[in-house]
Amino acid sequence: MALEKAKNVLGGDLEVCCIDPLTGFMRDGYCNTNDMDHGTHVVCAIVTAEFLAFTKARGNDLSTPAPQYQFPGLKPGDGWCLCALRWKEAYIAGFAPPVKLSATHEKVLEYIDLDVLKEFSID
Repeated sequence: MALEKAKNVLGGDLEVCCIDPLTGFMRDGYCNTNDMDHGTHVVCAIVTAEFLAFTKARGNDLSTPAPQYQFPGLKPGDGWCLCALRWKEAYIAGFAPPVKLSATHEKVLEYIDLDVLKEFSID
């Protein structure tokens, strides 16, 4: 029996978010999730300088490389699977980065309304 493909927020098959740098909780380029993903890394975002500064100020530095975790550090324009609640926090604070809806996992809808995500859509 084949596994069902994950769905995006638009109801289609989940598309790749980014492979350079390689993103996703499972580091497969997709914003997939499972029970071990306590951060719910399901929002495919295109990070901005403003967002990177915001998240760094909140204690999650995504711009500094961490080779021990095979993490290159992000720069504006990179795609990355963000935690649903971090994106929502950035949205409330006015720093939410754009999102690729076709690569954003449907699980995010448990945390963020689709109409809000559509406001930031790049696809």
